[in-house]
Amino acid sequence: MENQNNVTEFVFVELWGNKKIELLFFSLFLLCYLAVLMGNSIIFLTITCSHLIRQPMYYFLCHLSLMDLCYTSTVVPRLIRDLAAARKNISYNNCMAQLFTAHLLAGVEICILVSMAFDRYVAIVKPLHYVAIMSRQRCNVLVVLAWAVGFWHSVALLLMVLSLPFCGPNQIDHYLCDVKPLLKLVCKDIRVVSILVIANSGMVVVVIFLVLVVSYILILCNLRTRSSAGRRKALSTCSSHIMVVVLFFVPCIYIYGLPAGSENKDKEMSVFYIVIAPMLNPLIYTLRNVEMKITMRKVWSKIAHSELK
Repeated sequence: MENQNNVTEFVFVELWGNKKIELLFFSLFLLCYLAVLMGNSIIFLTITCSHLIRQPMYYFLCHLSLMDLCYTSTVVPRLIRDLAAARKNISYNNCMAQLFTAHLLAGVEICILVSMAFDRYVAIVKPLHYVAIMSRQRCNVLVVLAWAVGFWHSVALLLMVLSLPFCGPNQIDHYLCDVKPLLKLVCKDIRVVSILVIANSGMVVVVIFLVLVVSYILILCNLRTRSSAGRRKALSTCSSHIMVVVLFFVPCIYIYGLPAGSENKDKEMSVFYIVIAPMLNPLIYTLRNVEMKITMRKVWSKIAHSELK
């Protein structure tokens, strides 16, 4: 079959079926997006403007907040616009750009979460070697590696989608250009491609999630030998990270672990890692972190005083 592409734009179908409900979601997603911007910007500025940036845990948290800001901004502003628009269309080139950018930033975020888990593992299991192992140079290497892995992942998906023929229907049953809803529009057998998508995204997410689970099991086993005060402090830090990991990975596994033809709730589940997790991350990391709250008060009171002068 000749690889033809007659589609110049895609159209998102009625996102939630009812115009009144979509207007309600317009207000809801707008408020959520403003919360994402405000919360993650506060975390990012607090860490970069304080001594916390020198600590590996907060160094990675700063990058996580930046990824949440960028990742959500690739999807939610267009979603908000589409909820209020009569025609929800996107050009082919913009669709491919959104696909690439979203998977690039999601890939980086996943690797940052792995780096944060590694940092906690070293801090709790090998505390005497923590400074040597988690040097700034090694932290920088982990961040560069995160971008390299994210880039490889997104390029592989983009090249695969660009090689597929779209020669007929152009209505996407989703609110963003993701690989699975796009595969449903391809005018050729997608069984092999669907397996490649599961291998590239689904299996990778499952493996990383299992690695994170094992790392936290080892941490919990190690905590049995600690004092009660040490256990409480370590559990407080780790429980925040575990909540973030579950909010991000469980919906990803549900979506990318199933084949493209399956009728599942991809559209609804994706809201968890695109909107809800980035919105809750600042609360999770600040409400349970005394050091972060103290630093936040110092930094923002200093900013307020400097503006009054």
